[in-house]
Amino acid sequence: MAELDIGRHCQVEQCRQRDFLPFVCDGCSGIFCLEHRSRESHSCPEICTIQCIGSAGAELQIRRADCKIILGFSTAWRVTVIERLKSDTHTSYPCSFKDCAERELVPVMCPYCGKNFCLRHRHQSDHECEELEIPKSRMAATQKLVKDIIDSKTGETASKRRKGAKNSETAAKVALMKLKMRANGDKSLPQMERIYFQVFLPKGSKEKSKPMFFCQQWSIGRVIDFAASLASLKNDNNKLTPKKLRLCHSTSGEALPLDHILQTWIAKADCPLYNGGNIILEYLNDEERFLKNVDSYLE
Repeated sequence: MAELDIGRHCQVEQCRQRDFLPFVCDGCSGIFCLEHRSRESHSCPEICTIQCIGSAGAELQIRRADCKIILGFSTAWRVTVIERLKSDTHTSYPCSFKDCAERELVPVMCPYCGKNFCLRHRHQSDHECEELEIPKSRMAATQKLVKDIIDSKTGETASKRRKGAKNSETAAKVALMKLKMRANGDKSLPQMERIYFQVFLPKGSKEKSKPMFFCQQWSIGRVIDFAASLASLKNDNNKLTPKKLRLCHSTSGEALPLDHILQTWIAKADCPLYNGGNIILEYLNDEERFLKNVDSYLE
């Protein structure tokens, strides 16, 4: 029967014993049996035993590959001086940042400037990277964007207002002829002093609107009182009530001040009232200066 090729022979010439669980010397890397596994038992060539001469005499076992012996004598001990060499020296990577002496076991490269740095200086801002781009202020860009949007909206609003004013003026001239035939008002007023409106009544009223005419010299407060009387609306403007009846602009929704004269709004250059145009009556709180959803009254 063929012999099984398992185990290894001890490398000591006088032994040569086959061992199924051999030992490997960490000094010379030789293969040995249990009896010769220690460095002393197989006279390991990589270990140098040095006798220290002194009051506490001792032996040092040092690997030849890891040290060099420098012979010398100490006045106190007269011992052999040993300088150990570092056989396990690792490659390290120094930090490129000025005045930094740190080193890392692995390279830490900046992907922008290509230099090596320690962990503390790995970011662009930390090592004052020459390729660092200073980002533009986001706030400034945002403010510019908001300003552009506001300017564009303001321009659109002004354009629409001019266009709407022109359309309203044309429509008012056409509607004026019809209003003169069916509008209600003070019949004693001279024709030259009359101002005609299609008055849209408060939401919830029985009628949506009524054609009326007023005197151009009346105050807005008197116009409201007269319109409320013609339309049979509740009018408590002379009392302390949460809501009062107000006359509102049909384009801007602005509640007209009670002490203003009607003629001043007809003659206004910006967003005027038109003779033959529309106005809105509605109940508003004292804090409300504008009527909401103006278009819903005019639909």
